[in-house]
Amino acid sequence: MADFHHLSVMPDEVIRFLAPKGTGTYLDGTLGGGGHSLLILENAQRATLVGFDRDQAALAAAGERLAAYSNRFRPVHGDFAGLADHLGELGVTGLDGFIMDLGVSSHQLDTGERGFSFQKDAPLDMRMDTSKGETAAELLNELPEQELERIISEFGEERWARRIASFIVNARNESPISTTFQLVDIIKGAVPKAKWEERIHPATRTFQALRIAVNHELESLERGMRAALDLLKPGGRGVIISFHSLEDRIVKHIFREYAEGCTCPRQLPICACGKLPRVKVLTGRPVTATAEEIENNPRSRSAKLRAVEKL
Repeated sequence: MADFHHLSVMPDEVIRFLAPKGTGTYLDGTLGGGGHSLLILENAQRATLVGFDRDQAALAAAGERLAAYSNRFRPVHGDFAGLADHLGELGVTGLDGFIMDLGVSSHQLDTGERGFSFQKDAPLDMRMDTSKGETAAELLNELPEQELERIISEFGEERWARRIASFIVNARNESPISTTFQLVDIIKGAVPKAKWEERIHPATRTFQALRIAVNHELESLERGMRAALDLLKPGGRGVIISFHSLEDRIVKHIFREYAEGCTCPRQLPICACGKLPRVKVLTGRPVTATAEEIENNPRSRSAKLRAVEKL
């Protein structure tokens, strides 16, 4: 585990909102280094925890970190989008709580060969599960220009998406794009230097977009959220930490959908739809990290925590 380092974001806030009890079954949909899982197991001293991760290195690291709780910890190699099937195979029919800490981990960013970071020269991989799926390089070299533009614009919210996509296609016509620094140079050439932002590297949004596309992150989030909420027992709580507006928007909208009651027209004298709220939203506004935490863990700066309780 020595080479796997990842600071869990807002640990105190996660436990405060999750409020784990002594028994039951909890889910960590994004196991990472096991930090949040460790807190849950420490606070719920007779509970079982199921931890999902697509990254085998994360599973191995978490297994070492949680070795003292091996009788109560059940690791799963997989995407939390399929958590309903995986939990069914384990005989889990309900959850007392769940946590999802979204996005890329510090370890993944710092491991050069994974290709997540524009600050390290490496093969353009970006897969969280390196055992399957297309790499970022394959997408860059095979997708039509219009689709590249859509991905960079939609997932990266990049204003220069059309220009970047055009420059990518021109570059790959000369030779395949295979490394992070190749892509960085292309992006730097596409975005006029006078328009570079002071605090954001010009490649940031494009790298984010490619990572999301490679790992189908937004689709996985929606499927995994709905499955976890449906499995949550009355009184159970769900906590989700997101790191960019696209994730936070999905979390907010799905939580609101589950919290909504009757949708009948106001002029009806009585409810005809019979729809009842399924959750209570515990965070009117997203909770953010303290200044002290941001100083110690800069990754927490963009984190937003939202929580619900099942009715």
